[in-house]
Amino acid sequence: MRIRHLSETVINQIAAGEVIERPASVVKELVENALDAGATRIEIATAGGGLTLLRVTDNGSGMDAEDLALAVERHCTSKLGEDIHDIRSLGFRGEALPSIGSVGKLTIRSRTADADSGHEITVEGGRVSSVRPVAANRGTMVEVRDLFYATPARLKFMKGERAEAGAITELVRRIAIAFPQVRFTLSGTDRSTLDLPACDTIEERIAQILGREFVDNALRIDANREGAALTGLASIPSYTRANALLQYLYVNGRPVRDRALAGAIRGAYADVLPRDRHAVTALFLDVEPMFVDVNVHPAKADVRFRDPGLIRGLFVGSIRQALSGAGIRPSTSAASAMVDAFRPGGSGNSYANTSPGGSNGYNWRPQPSPGFNPQTSFHRPMEFAEAAQAAFAEAMRPSADARAATVEPAPELKAMPLGAARAQIHENYIIAQTEDSLIIVDQHAAHERLVYEALKGALASRPMPAQMLLLPEIVDLPEEDADRLASHADMLRKFGLGLERFGPGAVAVRETPAMLGEVDVQQLIRDLADEIAEHDTVETLTERLNAIAATMACHGSVRSGRRLRPEEMNALLRQMEATPGSATCNHGRPTYVELKLADIERLFGRR
Repeated sequence: MRIRHLSETVINQIAAGEVIERPASVVKELVENALDAGATRIEIATAGGGLTLLRVTDNGSGMDAEDLALAVERHCTSKLGEDIHDIRSLGFRGEALPSIGSVGKLTIRSRTADADSGHEITVEGGRVSSVRPVAANRGTMVEVRDLFYATPARLKFMKGERAEAGAITELVRRIAIAFPQVRFTLSGTDRSTLDLPACDTIEERIAQILGREFVDNALRIDANREGAALTGLASIPSYTRANALLQYLYVNGRPVRDRALAGAIRGAYADVLPRDRHAVTALFLDVEPMFVDVNVHPAKADVRFRDPGLIRGLFVGSIRQALSGAGIRPSTSAASAMVDAFRPGGSGNSYANTSPGGSNGYNWRPQPSPGFNPQTSFHRPMEFAEAAQAAFAEAMRPSADARAATVEPAPELKAMPLGAARAQIHENYIIAQTEDSLIIVDQHAAHERLVYEALKGALASRPMPAQMLLLPEIVDLPEEDADRLASHADMLRKFGLGLERFGPGAVAVRETPAMLGEVDVQQLIRDLADEIAEHDTVETLTERLNAIAATMACHGSVRSGRRLRPEEMNALLRQMEATPGSATCNHGRPTYVELKLADIERLFGRR
């Protein structure tokens, strides 16, 4: 067959296959255009999951007739000069609008601030109309109907209306976090309205989208390294989710889904989260445009960094530093779950779960019957000062009173974060009292974390003991992997792994960490080579050593069922306060739960 030129419509449809994957992709491109135009109010309307109708209206700078005609031509943009490495806007390729017009029915209406009237242009299946004057408000309105009608085969790959509408909602939420000064409104016949008013700070916008509970259970991140700045919020170890969908990452204000950055977050929480749990984050990375490539894929969701090791180190180091500096801090959601567990249920109880408030999101109290007078009722609560109570003043203390077996603690102990130990129940749980709360500590989980951190500190303070192999283990590798391992030989030696080059495509391993015992040297070296190639780190070996330390800590810590004296319980509490990450054990489970006095009073209807 002879080589021939493709038609402009086919070219646009090919480009649309890369840029326009689903209705949410259209919304992404149109909202990014609105933000680049300086809009402070963006309204999105949908129908049929976005396949029937998508309309994005903004109050940005708008376009005149000449710009409107160029906007629907490929590779026409106002956002990019001659330097492809200097990208300071969300869009820059000039492909979105012509791609949308090639697979749907596109209408654009726009007016600049100084114009008396607006202009409109339509593109239907790649056929472009002439520009005509129309009445229009300042800004731009882009409407897309019957998406993919020109490529019906693509419709077979779309999910249901609800799934597509949900994808649009998630995308708008993800973009809105990075632009708190912009008001976003998402409405339509296929959804409930989402309204995100403009905010003064990113933290307020995060609270709008992820909830105030996340903000209350998050650590502030603010770090700089060699021109790269990382800011935002990352959850404490005891506040997690079952998947990574609530990890929001931004590079120069652009929402991204980057595996390297996700891996860095996973590495930062490696010691404090179980493998099946994920942190919640909203992190913003700012770097000079020349150090990041956002032109990896037309959808612009993937990025590449000139120095990926620097960026990974910034993420891991800043999050770990925040975790270590946070001190002892429980999740507020644990107290909420505890309050919910104690709540009486069934239809026989009358409770008002109406308005938000309190630590668990609801304000509730027993509802008195009509005409109830607490002053005259026979069932009124009796105060300790009443005469009727005096008869019981000298009665024997009930056996459940923890004070019968403990000494009244010093007042200064109650002022400590974990308070003063008052009792031990079921030979595993320490009950402590602070000035305004009750603390329940799992003694085994808490001591397990303390022993683990002590072992890690010992490992980090001196080189790891190594055991010499009777015969060196020769590992055959691609030459580039052998070069990478040789370049990290000094670092690996500190972990007790001694290796050297053995010809062009192999390394000879002469020593292995004594702590690992018998180890599959071949697999270990290949895993390290893969990790160095991807992340330029040797964390595989660190994770194996930490896993051994975690096992030793589990077997060497205070066991469940052991009775502790008051001084031992208080000593454990003080150690927890001084140890970073002690709010969770090595397996990611919480070591203690804090129940505020206000929550306890709600349980008894005192509030």
